[in-house]
Amino acid sequence: MSGNISNEATRVMIGVNESSIKGYPHPSISSDRAFQWTLQKIVRDNLSGFKLLFLHVQVPDEDGFDDMDSIYASPDDFKSMKNREKKRGLHLLEHFVHRCHEIGIDCEAWVRKGDPQEAICHEVKRVRPDLLVVGCRGLGPFQRVFVGTVSEFCVKHAECPVITIKRHAEEMPQDPVDD
Repeated sequence: MSGNISNEATRVMIGVNESSIKGYPHPSISSDRAFQWTLQKIVRDNLSGFKLLFLHVQVPDEDGFDDMDSIYASPDDFKSMKNREKKRGLHLLEHFVHRCHEIGIDCEAWVRKGDPQEAICHEVKRVRPDLLVVGCRGLGPFQRVFVGTVSEFCVKHAECPVITIKRHAEEMPQDPVDD
């Protein structure tokens, strides 16, 4: 190990997503928890020593609709839906960037489309952060079979150290699959 200590900021990527709870247009419980944990346990008072990298992966729907039958859609409906999804992703990232600027920590944020686990690992390979932090819903083995877990995939496949942050018990929604 070399005695040289770098003056470069430690780059921490945080995978963030929207809440799946209907009528809750905010970051997911797990994403917000991962962000808070990163600030409290890693960054602490060393704001200039870190740069946070926020990645939101939008999962494309098969037909572009949320809970709506596509048979009634016009071509213009598709355009407006794509714009709405893009705005929702940007609104999510704006939330985290705004909070970083309030406390004075450097950050970047971007959106990718695709399968979250594959996209996160691809971005880790491309961006090369020092650390990846992802939220974890804390699903049991039975639920994981049906839902899958992005955090487990990232632990196994991301090309950097990964920390998964579980939700607190009191933050658990009625349906643990919700976030």
